[in-house]
Amino acid sequence: MEPVFPLVEVSDTERNDGARLFHGEIDFLKGVVAMNGLPPADRMEICFAGRSNVGKSSLINALTGRRALARTSNTPGRTQEINFFTVSDGLYLVDLPGYGFAKAPLPVVEKWQRLLRAYLTGRQSLRRAFVLVDSRHGVKDPDEEIMKELDRAAVTFQVVMTKTDKVKAGELDKVLDQVRQRLAKHPAAFPGIVTTSSQKGEGIDTLRAVIAGLD
Repeated sequence: MEPVFPLVEVSDTERNDGARLFHGEIDFLKGVVAMNGLPPADRMEICFAGRSNVGKSSLINALTGRRALARTSNTPGRTQEINFFTVSDGLYLVDLPGYGFAKAPLPVVEKWQRLLRAYLTGRQSLRRAFVLVDSRHGVKDPDEEIMKELDRAAVTFQVVMTKTDKVKAGELDKVLDQVRQRLAKHPAAFPGIVTTSSQKGEGIDTLRAVIAGLD
């Protein structure tokens, strides 16, 4: 029987659409530290959320084909603002602050959390959130918290598994079972999981196709 949250499969046409979307100009627009700094909500918007060190910046760089578009760091919690990137003329790609074990003072972390909550609940142009989950660990408590925030905000979210090159196929299947069990409790979860490896380039074309198919 097909799982409720199957792995996403895309057609060659959808892959081509994704490649075209990310072939054009992609630029860093601005970093935002308060709601009044958000750019106009004049186009479709997608955001990426994930625990600190889940590989979010590496995934964004692989997705856009730009090696240094999003800064990468071995220090968890380096991204301390909401970073906006323009993709062609019709899309904002949004990199949210990493959550979980960020190495920052508690007041700073609380400020990020307030900003994140305000963004998720108040951004009408936000079409989908992509929640990144490390394939070695599955869904952890901090992931559950962001998923609950997305449920409350009624923002559809889709899980993207990262670092699949770090686990064997049998181990990945076990982790996917755990992820599916956790997702079943979240009404805002989109029924489709994308598996990726930024290092190997696996699943990147699928994720591009998924984004290109949003409207």
